[in-house]
Amino acid sequence: MVTFEGVTKRFGGSAGRPTFSALAGVDFAVARGSITGIIGRSGAGKSTLIRLVNGLETPTTGRVTVDGVDVGALDEAGLRSLRRQIGMIFQHFNLLSSRTVRDNIALPLEIAGVDARTIEAKVGPLMDLVGLGDKAKRYPAELSGGQKQRVGIARALATEPKLLLSDEATSALDPETTQSILDLLKRINRELGLTVLLITHEMEVVKTIASDVAVIDQGLIVEQGRTFDVFTRPQHETTRALLSAAVGVKLPEWISSDLASAPNPGDRAFVRLIFFGETAFQPLTARLAAEIGADLNILAGAIDEIAGEPFGSLVVSYPADAATLERAGRFYRETGLTTEVLGYGA
Repeated sequence: MVTFEGVTKRFGGSAGRPTFSALAGVDFAVARGSITGIIGRSGAGKSTLIRLVNGLETPTTGRVTVDGVDVGALDEAGLRSLRRQIGMIFQHFNLLSSRTVRDNIALPLEIAGVDARTIEAKVGPLMDLVGLGDKAKRYPAELSGGQKQRVGIARALATEPKLLLSDEATSALDPETTQSILDLLKRINRELGLTVLLITHEMEVVKTIASDVAVIDQGLIVEQGRTFDVFTRPQHETTRALLSAAVGVKLPEWISSDLASAPNPGDRAFVRLIFFGETAFQPLTARLAAEIGADLNILAGAIDEIAGEPFGSLVVSYPADAATLERAGRFYRETGLTTEVLGYGA
């Protein structure tokens, strides 16, 4: 649905202002019908990337296409036509305070010159879709944050777009409301076949809703793939840093700060066991204890779900003598259990 081909974007460079490269050569594709998340630190280039999709910015070099259409090559009329095929929801809702729920949703249709009868036929079902059928005559000041975002989503869907852009759409909401909005977006994606491209700094949002994810750092896509694959086996340092608190369990600082990279006599090995795929449903911890002996200590554990797939992690410790380490290593190789040695300590 969306492709970025060698895209760079530079700002400044005139009137004595230094040039700043927001994007430094992005090659990336958003699959049709997917929910794709873009994550990165502040200033990494997320917002610039999404503004290129609907023509609010143009690339310095490279090409952005939406459903095969080169966005940068469009004139004003072409951009207006494209933007009717792209819905957008915002962090702070951007509703008009003087218009009711019904009239806010109808606004894009009015701008497009749609007749009143057609508008009425479209707005009612949209209000029902987002759960606001009884709020047609309310004004934004009378709504909660979650209800305002539902109005924003219905407004974004009014022109029957192919693509929905979400710019930090849940970051101003509480966790319970965020979950309800994510459930709504998943339902819209499933029932309408709408492609969703979202940028967020909330790893929990991506973990819950996105089928695919891309990580942007200093204007470059440094890692991309299925959300489950990227979250469970991050390859890039930036990805690992972003996900460190979002996936799996961590040892308390008072333990991890004392761990060494090599064992001393009498030390224990501290190991994170990672369960997914076939290993998620097997009693491997009990089998590990039987393999290495009873001196297996379980320190922390969690069961999670990433993009609808089960994922578990367990931190254990056991003696770090050569014989025990050899038996544990052989067990991991035979079972395919993914592990991470966190360190060694008393």
